[in-house]
Amino acid sequence: MGQAPKPRGFSIARAARALQENVARSGPVAGASYTLIGAILLLGGLGFFLDGRLGTRPWLVVTGLLLGIVVGFYELIKTTWPR
Repeated sequence: MGQAPKPRGFSIARAARALQENVARSGPVAGASYTLIGAILLLGGLGFFLDGRLGTRPWLVVTGLLLGIVVGFYELIKTTWPR
């Protein structure tokens, strides 16, 4: 009869390799999530600034935030959608 399979124990090398692979796979999605947050903050801040200058409160803030959400989600979907 053949030998029984040897139980796999904990291996630092195998754990490090798995961590490296997970980080490499999550990089693009993490970047897209930062783009989502950045677009909302940037365009919302721009709308806030322009509202203060032009006296159109709150319409440019709302427009900037909505545009930031649309642009951010577009980038997130473009990155994560399977090809």
